[in-house]
Amino acid sequence: MFLSFLFVMIQFAMLGMIALTGPLFPNDPVLLALEFLGLGLGLWAIASMRLGNFNITPDVKETGQLVTAGPYALIRHPMYAALLLTTLPLVVHTPTGLRVLVWLVLLVDLVLKLNYEEGLLREALPGYADYQRESYRLVPFLY
Repeated sequence: MFLSFLFVMIQFAMLGMIALTGPLFPNDPVLLALEFLGLGLGLWAIASMRLGNFNITPDVKETGQLVTAGPYALIRHPMYAALLLTTLPLVVHTPTGLRVLVWLVLLVDLVLKLNYEEGLLREALPGYADYQRESYRLVPFLY
């Protein structure tokens, strides 16, 4: 439980630092499109999961169900991918040493969090191990 909250606290701290250290919308159309693509992916993931199944921490809800529809058909952690895809254009648009470091900490935090979460999901949800073999973690066709 402590580890779950630590992952979430780091995640929100890094997101806050990115938001507070530069503009929220890049003026470059390609970067802006990537940011909105990330936001869209996040909304699609939430809609596919349904709010009753959603949990901010990596802990599995008692009523949790395996979701393999929508973006979950290709990647197991589309909300984490959405966070990275939404924030990377912000850092690329206004890069500073601090912002790059913060984004890298966010990346490491989310990868550690998803590995931890996958262990919990394997234990709690029948079929999750099969789902892992059939899907990618974060980036379709790569990882």
